[in-house]
Amino acid sequence: MTVSGRPDRRTETWRRQRDVGVAGIAGPTLGLALDGEPFRRLPPLPREFFDRDPVRVAREAIGKLLISESAEGICAGRIVETEAYLARGDSACHAATRRSGRNEAMFGPPGHAYVYAIHSRWCFNLVTEPPEVGSAVLVRALEPLVGLAQMQRRRGITRTFDLARGPARLCEAIGIGRNHNHLDLVQGAGIWLASDGEAAPSRGQIGRSVRIGVTSAQNLPLRFFVRDCRYVSGPRRLNS
Repeated sequence: MTVSGRPDRRTETWRRQRDVGVAGIAGPTLGLALDGEPFRRLPPLPREFFDRDPVRVAREAIGKLLISESAEGICAGRIVETEAYLARGDSACHAATRRSGRNEAMFGPPGHAYVYAIHSRWCFNLVTEPPEVGSAVLVRALEPLVGLAQMQRRRGITRTFDLARGPARLCEAIGIGRNHNHLDLVQGAGIWLASDGEAAPSRGQIGRSVRIGVTSAQNLPLRFFVRDCRYVSGPRRLNS
């Protein structure tokens, strides 16, 4: 954020690239936001995307689409905030303690979902690295694109920027629950990540900070977010 309080030029450039196609017409986001059907046809990201260092996955998940399909229809949003949790040297990672029924999904194949409860609400994670390692990426916030009426009904609010700003709000908005724990995100059924061909934000447009709400390993800079984005959670001092 600049001294004048106006968004950083790098972020504004990415937003213009996102909203305008190479021919100067509506880009992928605007073209798809009118109807959920095109999202249903987007293929899921391959397992190779998840079978990597969680720090890299967390950074490169920024700008990807998170899609949820239920009997109510399609909900989708663009990922704007993530946190990496490491299998080694990270006491805030659930896998840092003993393996249990709660964290079992973290030790499964990469590209599976790890969903856990906090304060009676759910948090959604992407399992990363090979089986038995125990690392993951928490998806913290989305820019809602499709299914806004569903999200508003589930959340009981109408403010678009608050629908999926924070991990528990995100899960409530797009209908993620405990039943999605262990789900294979690569199958493209129920919940999956996809790319719509939009240019990813550059490293300069992605901010990095310490994680939010952890009680240990508090100094590790493992949170990634789109700079000066109203859909990102957390205190303002961490988001510029």
